[in-house]
Amino acid sequence: MRHPRKLARSLGITLLPLLTLVACRRQSYVVPEAPMPPNTVLLSQSLRELTAQHPDFPLKLIDKLDNGGKRGPALLTPKLLDELRKRVLGKDWQGLDRFPGWTMRAINPTVRVVGHIAGKDATLEAASAVHPGAQVKVSDGTQQDTKPQLSAEQQRAYLDLGPYALGQGGTVALDDPSPLPPFTTEGLVTPLGDGFVRGDGPNQFAPVHAASQRLADLLNRLAANKLDGAATVSAGLHPTRAGHRKPSSEVAFEEQRVDHTTATTPEGLMQILQETGHTVTVDDARYFANFAHLHYKGMDVMAPFWIDTGMTVPGSRESTGRARPLLVPVSHAELEWHIRGPHVNADVSYYFGVDGKAEWRTMDTLDQAWVLRRAAHTYTGDQTLEVTRLAGLMTVAYMHLHAAHPAMPFGGYYALGVCQDGVSAVEKKMTGAVTLFPNTADITLFNDPRDAEINALFKVIPHDRDGNAPSRERIFGSLPVAPADDSRHAFDAITIPGLAADLNAVYSGAAPNPVDGPHSWRTYVFAGATLLILIVSITVFSVYRRDRIPT
Repeated sequence: MRHPRKLARSLGITLLPLLTLVACRRQSYVVPEAPMPPNTVLLSQSLRELTAQHPDFPLKLIDKLDNGGKRGPALLTPKLLDELRKRVLGKDWQGLDRFPGWTMRAINPTVRVVGHIAGKDATLEAASAVHPGAQVKVSDGTQQDTKPQLSAEQQRAYLDLGPYALGQGGTVALDDPSPLPPFTTEGLVTPLGDGFVRGDGPNQFAPVHAASQRLADLLNRLAANKLDGAATVSAGLHPTRAGHRKPSSEVAFEEQRVDHTTATTPEGLMQILQETGHTVTVDDARYFANFAHLHYKGMDVMAPFWIDTGMTVPGSRESTGRARPLLVPVSHAELEWHIRGPHVNADVSYYFGVDGKAEWRTMDTLDQAWVLRRAAHTYTGDQTLEVTRLAGLMTVAYMHLHAAHPAMPFGGYYALGVCQDGVSAVEKKMTGAVTLFPNTADITLFNDPRDAEINALFKVIPHDRDGNAPSRERIFGSLPVAPADDSRHAFDAITIPGLAADLNAVYSGAAPNPVDGPHSWRTYVFAGATLLILIVSITVFSVYRRDRIPT
């Protein structure tokens, strides 16, 4: 029989590496802070420095973050803002670098709670959900149409029309110089103090801002021709002036006769441009969403909004003790029209934004380098006309949704979708697939029979309100970088520290494992085995010491 002392020594030698491994399993993942793109600083680094100098200022800064911009579904609800404050106050800089890092299942209730608090017209909501378009009795016993109309003020709040008011008809000649002012940073760039500035300057499209703003306003107005009660506006090229209408208090465009056929729809205008020597392309563009749009001491501030995909990073179990979830920054998606030709040179984008507007917009502010950009699809020719038609129908559908649900918080953003939903619907129609994540629209709200085509498109795209894990194709398809041929370095072009390595591991690795919680079955098995060895070792030592005591 083996001597007890030797047995104890052997068990001790066996136990030591196991205990060391247990200790290693408890080490947390350290979020990398380098390498960084040139002239860029992490949000955590800027706030860490600022907190040391002015402890109260970071909280004041946070209150100013949730205000416009290309942020995808980076909606800072009260609960998320509280979480952000908690991490800053607790100096949890690692947590701030992956804020919030929640799953869609965790984010969704924070938005629903706000919706319940905001309240709605219960009578109209219930009736429209069951019998769209039905007449219902209100408190005074009269009948009321459940297709309410937006007031003029509400219409202006949810659709930018420039000088082309809904109640005023007329014809617009696009070969005249745009009367609108050039690009300015006024209202876009705001000094916040202590070296922080919010907002971005001009990009390469800023020189044609005046033409782009006019085109965006006009496309929105042509789409609005389909709204009940709207006067008809048309647009064309090569005008022959036949007199001028004196501008009213609401509209400043001229009534003109044009030689070419005029258009009363957005797609009709695109066709006229194509037929008169203009090139028209539409890009399905994806970016990383920038929820802060901050600059600190002249540097870009890297501020992604992270979500847990439900997938895991292969190989991460060995270094952290449990499978680490794959976190990715949410993306911003938009459709981008680029028009070049003898009469019109303009660049406009389209998406449903956090301002509650599903509309065409200018796209001439500079994106920070780390957000990147990828055109997942480029539509030309007849495809351009179809994409334009669908965008116009979505504008009308969202105006109907706003009229039916006027009390929705955040202008309906998130409940009616985020920027990805509309782009996903177009992608589904044009390609038969959807490669964007997440989509948040509550499809039960899309029930107005006037918008049957848009309702049907929104119903067939994937939805993420239930928190189920998305497909790999949607996670990787949302990224602003196309994968390289070498799967081990597929996403090396991404400059957010640590993200490329995680994406490469998942992209090239085997099928992902379910995310282990802090008390997974593997943890229990490992802990049980270690405890058993420890008990045996102590028992052997006890027997050995007892045998050495003289009797």
